[in-house]
Amino acid sequence: MFLPILSGLIVSIDAFFIGLSLGLQKKCRFLYLAIINAFLFGLCMLGFVAAGWLYEFIELDVDLIVGFSFIALGLWCIFQNFWGKSSSKSIILVGLVMSVEAMMLTMGITLIFLPYSNLLVPITVALAHFGYSVLSFFLARTKYVKQIPVVASHIVSGLALIVYGLMAIFVEITL
Repeated sequence: MFLPILSGLIVSIDAFFIGLSLGLQKKCRFLYLAIINAFLFGLCMLGFVAAGWLYEFIELDVDLIVGFSFIALGLWCIFQNFWGKSSSKSIILVGLVMSVEAMMLTMGITLIFLPYSNLLVPITVALAHFGYSVLSFFLARTKYVKQIPVVASHIVSGLALIVYGLMAIFVEITL
């Protein structure tokens, strides 16, 4: 039971860099981050329920589905920054991607650790995303962190997702 919760904490670290990238944007306010995380919490719960239901219908290796999904999300996080300037639309898009990513994390952890997964998985993923993103959002408003380019936080966030995807594919976790 401890491994699913630990996984929820570890794989949510990318939220730190997403919060950092949002905090570095002058247009983004803390209220936006709170709304994103409320939506994210709902999607985590939905992901937990959907994973339990989908498990019976998945014929492929779940690790491959989860792994390739996160690699694709990570690549999107890295490259989306090069497609346009920061705007309200990009803040909404980043928030939506972070929420969908959290739902996929919840589904992935739930599927990988079934039957040992429980309601603590979506709660842990959602709270870890909130904690990491809030911490980094406020750090981004400090004098020293303001000097970090926004693109660097997008790249690190994307790389974190890619690493998680590769781990899901290649690392066998035994209970």
